[in-house]
Amino acid sequence: MNAEPATPLLDTVTTPDDLRQLKADQLQQLAAELRAETISTVGETGGHLGSGLGVVELTVAIHYVFNTPEDRLIWDVGHQAYPHKILTGRRERMRTLRQGGGLSGFTKRSESEYDPFGTAHSSTSISAALGFAMANKIKGVPGRGIAVIGDGAMSAGMAYEAMNNAEAAGNRLIVILNDNDMSIAPPVGGLSSYLARLVSSGKFLGLRELARRFARKLPRQLQVAARKTDEFARGMAMGGTLFEELGFYYVGPLDGHDLDTLVPVLENVRDAAEGPILIHVVTQKGKGYEFAEKAADKYHGVQKFNVVTGEQTKAPAGPPSYTGVFAKALIAEAEHDDTICAITAAMPSGTGLDKFASAFPDRSFDVGIAEQHAVTFAAGLAAQGMRPFCAIYSTFLQRAFDQVVHDVAIQNLPVRFAIDRAGLVGADGATHAGSFDVTYLATLPNMVVMAAADEAELVHMTHTAALHDSGPIAFRYPRGNGTGVALPETPQRLEIGKGRIVRGSDKSAGKVALLSIGTRLGESLKAADELEAKGLTTTVADLRFAKPLDTDLIRRLMLSHEVVVTIEEGSIGGLGAHVLTMASDEGLTDAGLKIRTMRLPDVFQDQDKPEKQYDEAGLNAPQIVDTVLSALRHNSTGVKEARA
Repeated sequence: MNAEPATPLLDTVTTPDDLRQLKADQLQQLAAELRAETISTVGETGGHLGSGLGVVELTVAIHYVFNTPEDRLIWDVGHQAYPHKILTGRRERMRTLRQGGGLSGFTKRSESEYDPFGTAHSSTSISAALGFAMANKIKGVPGRGIAVIGDGAMSAGMAYEAMNNAEAAGNRLIVILNDNDMSIAPPVGGLSSYLARLVSSGKFLGLRELARRFARKLPRQLQVAARKTDEFARGMAMGGTLFEELGFYYVGPLDGHDLDTLVPVLENVRDAAEGPILIHVVTQKGKGYEFAEKAADKYHGVQKFNVVTGEQTKAPAGPPSYTGVFAKALIAEAEHDDTICAITAAMPSGTGLDKFASAFPDRSFDVGIAEQHAVTFAAGLAAQGMRPFCAIYSTFLQRAFDQVVHDVAIQNLPVRFAIDRAGLVGADGATHAGSFDVTYLATLPNMVVMAAADEAELVHMTHTAALHDSGPIAFRYPRGNGTGVALPETPQRLEIGKGRIVRGSDKSAGKVALLSIGTRLGESLKAADELEAKGLTTTVADLRFAKPLDTDLIRRLMLSHEVVVTIEEGSIGGLGAHVLTMASDEGLTDAGLKIRTMRLPDVFQDQDKPEKQYDEAGLNAPQIVDTVLSALRHNSTGVKEARA
């Protein structure tokens, strides 16, 4: 365990009200202690580190200057909000971060009044802050909307949609652009800090308003020219012309670690009649922790680590990760097919496409946080004869559902969707769980949907997708390591819509048939062992495809078994719903067949260890056994039980 740092000043601050009692010359010490506390906490719990360290001074300055929580502060994505949590009454619980029953790794409305809006996906903050600002304006009550958004999140179109609609909010909306990676601004120095203070000052804004009043008396053409001259002059000195065109008054760039600059600029903005206003701050990810400064990507999200040495706790050696297996399989396909290309939306290492990019830089595309664009870009590539693999986390593909429908499925274009982080994801909780992809994809005509039961199946499915040119195809796989099965030297091309029997037979009578899709296959086999020990002959099938279903296999199993149970790591409306529909359409339920569907519960599950999450969801072997035994005890009138 890392030693906790000495934090005498931070110890006096429980909420921002306490912070605002400090003198301005104490803030730098407070920031230093807050940074040390953040490092100590994440060293013990793991989580996001570099992004939070980059906004320590900004966090202190915002809470010092603005009247939070009346002024509604929204952190885009939220993984940089650990310092914010420490300052807003949650310090004592910080070492429960990302654990079962503990604090979320993101902002969460149910956690604190200082978290007015839940964020974990990117680029939502400006829209939400605008909503808060306009609601207060309509009600005639105090309170601003303050959005802190990173330059990476500004690559998403939603941020610009919000800015284009923001002018009506006036000075109640403040956007702070945290530029920490893309370096969209020139280097920050004394001149830019001076200019920021100058153009945000009351004197400058007062003179500007006087000039505007004078300009209104001029002919319209001269009014337009005067406005353009003002924007051009400030744009030449400071940048920000794009934001001015969207209706924002631009201030910056300024050093996001210089409290002597941050505080007076924020005070000027707080008191300004001008608005909406965008403040451009430049920060350094990992600021103040040498290891994170030198390797911002490595220390963005970390395991538990030694604060002194920076060494992260390594997981015990085991099977390769599903992500790594996919990357290796895709590279192998691309080595003999120069039409294969890969697209990711700002997650090259998370999806394994960083390795693909190293091997094939001309065929790899990171489009930024822009999933909608990624999908339609892939559709264009496919329409022109390429074989694109669009690798996106399940939870992020939700953001591009319309593009999947309109630009891919309706046109029947052969886009390959590699869906990482399918199923429950542990510490990231409900916002990142891949619960819905089978449900929302398998409803679409022309779509093929596969789910890998293990890493060997993932290799086969990558190969199958590469060769599938007759329409869109998706394959899903979980976070974490594989099961340890041997990887095939030569991948197989799977027959579309055909499953496999992995235990028992579909040709002889049995008591129980378990129809699994995805990585619940291992638990299904464990359940089969227990059922066989109770004298119940059990067949286990890996359906492989949620769409199209292997109707021949399912029909045979339904006709030869008394109880059929579907098992999937997805929401209601997925495999089970499709199997029930098929059975109903074919009249297979009329003979008293007992069908049960096992799936994720109809709730958003909080963070915990994945094995515990699946136990709570009722998708482990003991619950499968209980479901079968309950069905067998039920009378055979054909009435179906609804699984709680």
